Amino acid sequence: MHSLRLKLILTFLAISLAGSLIAAFIVRQSNERAFNTLLREQGQVDFVNAALLYYEENGTLMGFGRRDHAHGMGGMAADRANLPFALADENGRIILENGPYWRGLVLTTEQLATGIPLTVEGSQVGTVLPVNLPPPRNPVEQAYVRQVNRALLIGALMATAVAIVLAIVLARTLTRPLQELAAASRQMAAGNLAQQVPVRTQDELGALATTFNQMSAELNRANQQRRQMTADIAHDLRTPLTVLSGYLEAMEDGTLTPTSDRWRMMQQEVDTLKRLVDDLRTLSLADAGNLALHKEPLAPHDLLTQVQAAYARQAAAQNVQLVVDVAPDLPAMAVDPARMRQVLGNLVSNALRYTPENGRITLVARPADQTHTLQLAVTDTGAGIPPEDLPHIFDRFYRGDKSRQEGEGASGLGLAIVRSLVTAHGGVINVTSVAGGGTTFTILL
Repeated sequence: MHSLRLKLILTFLAISLAGSLIAAFIVRQSNERAFNTLLREQGQVDFVNAALLYYEENGTLMGFGRRDHAHGMGGMAADRANLPFALADENGRIILENGPYWRGLVLTTEQLATGIPLTVEGSQVGTVLPVNLPPPRNPVEQAYVRQVNRALLIGALMATAVAIVLAIVLARTLTRPLQELAAASRQMAAGNLAQQVPVRTQDELGALATTFNQMSAELNRANQQRRQMTADIAHDLRTPLTVLSGYLEAMEDGTLTPTSDRWRMMQQEVDTLKRLVDDLRTLSLADAGNLALHKEPLAPHDLLTQVQAAYARQAAAQNVQLVVDVAPDLPAMAVDPARMRQVLGNLVSNALRYTPENGRITLVARPADQTHTLQLAVTDTGAGIPPEDLPHIFDRFYRGDKSRQEGEGASGLGLAIVRSLVTAHGGVINVTSVAGGGTTFTILL
C-alpha cells in the first residue's frame, strides 16, 4: 500500500462498488415495493369481485375462502393464511380470519372504516380488510422478480468492471505527473538542477508542474551564477595577490629594490582587495537582510550636489560635464546619506567609464507620477548598453564589455550593490538605454 496509484485505484473501486451496490439495493427495494403494491391492488380487486360473486351465488358470505370454494376466487390461493385480506360480515364480525383479525372478532366502526365495503343493491353485506402482509405470487410473477434481480446483479457487476478500468486510467492520469515530478526531484537531489517536467493539464497538478519548472530553472540559474561568481571572485582576488606576491618575492630576493612607486603600486592592489571584500560584505548583509541603514531627512538637492562634488575632478579630467537638475520645492527624503551617496556614486562612476569626451552626465531629482514618490536619475550620453546585456545589467560579476573593464578597477559588483541598497531603502531601480544613445538609471523612492 505504499503506491499512490494502487491507493487511488482501490479508492475509486471502493467508491464505485459502494455506489453500484447502493443503487442496486435501492432499485431492488423500489421494484419490490412497486410490484407488491401492484399485486396487492390487483389481488384486492380479485378478492372483492370473488366475494361479491360468492354472495350473489350463495346469499351469504359464510364459508367464503374454504378450499372447496377456492375456484371461485379467480385462481387465488385456497389457503386462508396466504390471503392478504380478512373478511367481516354485515355486523362487523370476522368470518375469514387473517393477520391480526381472528375469527369471531367484532370490529368497531373506526376499524371497519379502514376496510373496503361490499355493497349489493345498495346494502352493505360485508367489509374487506387489507392485511399488511406480502401478497402471494404465482410462478410467473416469481420468475419476473428473479429476472429483475438478476439484471440488477449483472448491471452492478458491469458497473464494477467499468469502474475498475476507469480507476486504473484515472489513477495513472493523476499519478503520472507526480511520478515525473518525483523522478525530476531525485535528479535535482543528485545535483542535476536543470530539470523540466511536461505540463499535461491546466489544473492544480499542471500548476504544480509549472511551479516546479520555474523553481528548477531558477535554481539552475542561481547555481550557474554561484559558480560564475566563485570563479570571478577567485579571479579578482588572484590578480592583486599575484602582483603583491611578485613584488614581495622580488624585493626579498633583491631582484627589485623598494621604491616609493613600487610601494604605491602595492598599496593600490591592497586597496583593490579591500574594495572587493567591502563590496562582497555589503551584498552578503543585504542578502541576509542585516544591512544596517541609518536614515535621516536629506534634501535631494544636497544629496546630488555632494555626489557632483565628489566626482567633479574626475569628470573635468575626462572633459565630461557633470550637472545637477533638481525640481524646485522637493520635500526631504528619509534615507541613509552614506548609502545613497554610494548608490549614486556607483552610477556616476559607471557613467564616466562609458561617456566619451565632451559628453554629459546629469543628476536628476523630480517628483514621480505616484503620490509621495521621488524619482532620482543618472543620465549620460555615453555608448549605451546593448539590448542583450540589459536583462543582466544588475547581475553580480556581469561584464557586458570585458575588454573595457579589465584593469579599470571594476569588480562587476557595482550595479548589484546599487540594486541591493535601493531595495533596502524600499525603492526600485530600472534602466533604459539605446545603443549609441546613452543610458538612464532611474530610482523610485
